[in-house]
Order: sequence, then structure tokens, then C-alpha cells
Amino acid sequence: MGLQSTKITALVITYNEIGYIENCLKSIEFADEIIVVDSYSTDGTYEYLSAHPKVKAIQHPFKNYTAQKAFTLEQASNDWILFVDADEVVTPELRKEITQTVNNSSKTHAAYWFRRKFMFQQRRLRFSGWQTDKNYRLFRKSKVEFSAKRIVHETLEVNGTSATLNEKLTHYCYRDYADYKRKMLLYGRLKAKEAIQKGKSFTIGMLLGKPTFTFVYNYIFRLGILDGMKGIKVCYLNALGDWERYLELRKLEQEQKAPSLKPVQQRGN
Repeated sequence: MGLQSTKITALVITYNEIGYIENCLKSIEFADEIIVVDSYSTDGTYEYLSAHPKVKAIQHPFKNYTAQKAFTLEQASNDWILFVDADEVVTPELRKEITQTVNNSSKTHAAYWFRRKFMFQQRRLRFSGWQTDKNYRLFRKSKVEFSAKRIVHETLEVNGTSATLNEKLTHYCYRDYADYKRKMLLYGRLKAKEAIQKGKSFTIGMLLGKPTFTFVYNYIFRLGILDGMKGIKVCYLNALGDWERYLELRKLEQEQKAPSLKPVQQRGN
């Protein structure tokens, strides 16, 4: 693999990731520092992390994705950051491109987008709305901060230019139906919080119309139909997340009107 002169810190956040975190960590062992922030897993994830010789494991309560990732970023010792999810794997080809990029003396970019190859269990998910997905995964700590405008599907505010790497990150997005459903429902609740913070209001039209639009758009126009049964499941559960968003938005509005009601508690990440 060769020596790298520029040090990299790899960061991950976790909650109940046994079965995924092992492969993720193996793929980022080339980093000089690996920090994983766990939001009190109950499946042995934290115990596994604590026993890992190359990992600095920290437990921190989960508020939302942006807050958790911002806290994790603060723990890094190096300027160059590789931030991956626990269900993502850096391929050898991508690892080579990462190390070449941070060690390029003529580099001018502050942050890099990664495109992702989505895996439905062990099979490729090619469409269903995910084919153009990309996220910031490699960046300089001194040049970025997580945007406070979003608490789910977090993004960076970058002081400088950005580029996209050629190699793709492998994302094992679908473990099983129950796990993906849990994620979509959580995303929906967090999006409802975002919406109410922005002053948006619940409407019955959005409750009925947005999930329908999401399913039809991803299944028909974004070619989920070509993913077979995988496409039906993913497109349905993505639409379910929108249904949950507007149900939760209605609950939050009701709580604002009746402050004595007990607030809805968030669960995990």
C-alpha cells in the first residue's frame, strides 16, 4: 500500500451495528486514527469497539445526526477526515484514490463527494432513486462545518471548493425489512422536527400526497421497477418515511398548542 505522509482520521457513528461495523472498520484500517462515537448500543457494538486495538470508542447520547456527527468531528486529531457510516465499506480502489488525493501536493479542494454503490442485502440495488446519490465523505476539518439547517441527511458547509472522487463507496443500505423500516421512520420524525423549526405546517394534502408522489417518482420515474421486488420494498419504505414525517409534524403542532403534553422521545439513530 505504501507510506502516506498526510495523516487521516476516520470517523464513524454507530447504534446497534454488529454485523456491519466489522467490515467497515477493516476497510478503514489504513487511517492513522479511527474514532467511533456510539449512541449507547444494546447489541454489543460498543463492547466490540472498546476491544478493538485500533479504535478509540466514545459513547455520546444521540440528539440528531447533525449534532452527533459534529460532536464526532470535534474529537479528530488530524485535519483530513474520512467520515463513513457503519454500513459503508471503502473498497481497495477507493482507499488508493483517497490516499493519493490527500497526498497530492497540488490539491486545491477542501472537500470531496463520494458516489455510492447500494447493496440490498448482498445484491446490487441499481435504481429506485439512489443512482445519483452522493455525499461528502472526505474533507479538511479546518475548512468545513456541519450545516445547522439540517438534522437528518446532514450536509457540510464548505469554505473552499469541492470535487467528486471516481471510485464508489459500497453502502449496505438494506439489512432486512425491519431495520430499513426503522431507519425510514426515524428519518421521518427528524424531518418533521426540521420542518417545524422552519415554520412549516401540517396539511392533510401533504400527508396523503407526498408519500404517493415519493413512491411513484422513485418506482416509475427513477426506475425502481427495474430493481424488481427490491425496488418495491425500498420505494414503499421511502414513501413510508414521508408518511411518518407528516404524522409526526401533526403531533408536534399539537404539542405546541398544548405544552403540558409529554414530548415525543427520539429513539436511537
